[in-house]
Amino acid sequence: MMNYIPSEDRYEKMQYRRCGNSGVKLPLISLGLWHNFGKIDDLENCRNILHTAFDNGITHFDLANNYGPPPGAAEETFGKLFKEDFKPYRDELIISSKAGYKMWNGPYGDFGSKKYLVSSLDQSLKRMGLDYVDIFYHHRPDPNTSLEETMGTLDLMVRQGKALYVGISSYNAIETEAAIKVLNRLGTPCLIHQPKYSMFERWVENGLLEVLGNNGVGCIPFSPLAQGLLTNKYLKGIPKDSRAASHRGNGAIEEDVVTEEKISKVKKLNELAIKRGQNVAQMALSWILKDDRITSVLVGVSKPEQLVDSLKCLSNIEFTEAELQEINSILG
Repeated sequence: MMNYIPSEDRYEKMQYRRCGNSGVKLPLISLGLWHNFGKIDDLENCRNILHTAFDNGITHFDLANNYGPPPGAAEETFGKLFKEDFKPYRDELIISSKAGYKMWNGPYGDFGSKKYLVSSLDQSLKRMGLDYVDIFYHHRPDPNTSLEETMGTLDLMVRQGKALYVGISSYNAIETEAAIKVLNRLGTPCLIHQPKYSMFERWVENGLLEVLGNNGVGCIPFSPLAQGLLTNKYLKGIPKDSRAASHRGNGAIEEDVVTEEKISKVKKLNELAIKRGQNVAQMALSWILKDDRITSVLVGVSKPEQLVDSLKCLSNIEFTEAELQEINSILG
C-alpha cells in the first residue's frame, strides 16, 4: 500500500532547462545518490530525502552501478523506495545510471567493454526494478577499449529499449568530441555529459564546456560543493557526523582534503555570499548555474534539510562582473 502523495504544486517550485538539442528538460537541481543511500544508511532518511526532492519539483535521480557502500546498494535502496512510493510517478521521473568503474571481479567487471556494459545495465535494472533507465552513462573513459565498441554499446542500449538516452562522464574535451562524433554517426546522439565541476575544480572551463555548447550536448556537474567543502560545515573544524569524518570510501571526501588554505577561501567566499543574501553553498550552486550551457547541477545530501537549503540558490543565479572578479580573486 502506497501512502506517499507528492506535493501538488511541485512543478511550480522548480525551474527547468532543455538538455542540449534534445526535447527533454531537467530541473536546475537534480539529486545524486552517490553517497547516503548505501546499506549503512537509514532507509527512512533515504525515503524522506527522495520525498523532499520530488515535492520540490526535482524529477531527476542520478545513480550508478557502484554507488553504495557496498557497490550496488544505492540502486537496491532506490529500487525498494521506487516500488513502495514512486512507481505511479515513473513517467514524471528521469532516472539515470552508469557503468565504468569496478563492479565485480574478473576481466569483465570494469571499464568499457560491451560485455561489461551490457551485463551492468541488466544488473542495474534488476536492482532498481525498472524496465528501462532514462539516461545510461559510460562512467569514465576506457584507455583499452575502442570508442566504437563503447559508444556502439550505448547505441545498442537505446535500440534495445533499455535506455532512452545516453551520456558520458569524466571524459575530457578531446575524448568528448570524439565520442559525440561516433554516437552521431550511429544515430544515437549524446544527450549529456557529467563532469566534476566546482569553484575548486574548474577543468571543464578549458575546452569541455565549449565542445558541449557547440554540439548541443547538455552538462550536469557533480560534486558542485566539493563534497561539502563549499559549505559552512567545515568552517570550525571537522564535525563528527560529516562525510570527511565518516570514512565511507567509494570516492568520498577524507579529512586530509579539509585544509586550512581551502577553509580560508571558503570563509571569504561566505562573506561575499552573505552580501548576496545567500550562504556559501547556495552561492556555489548559483555560480555553476549562471552558465546556460549547464543544464542541471547534481547535489548529494545526507538529510532533507540540506536539500531544502540548496534549493534556495534558485532565487539568485545572476552575478555581477564585480562579484565574478572577486570570486576569481579569492580562488586564485
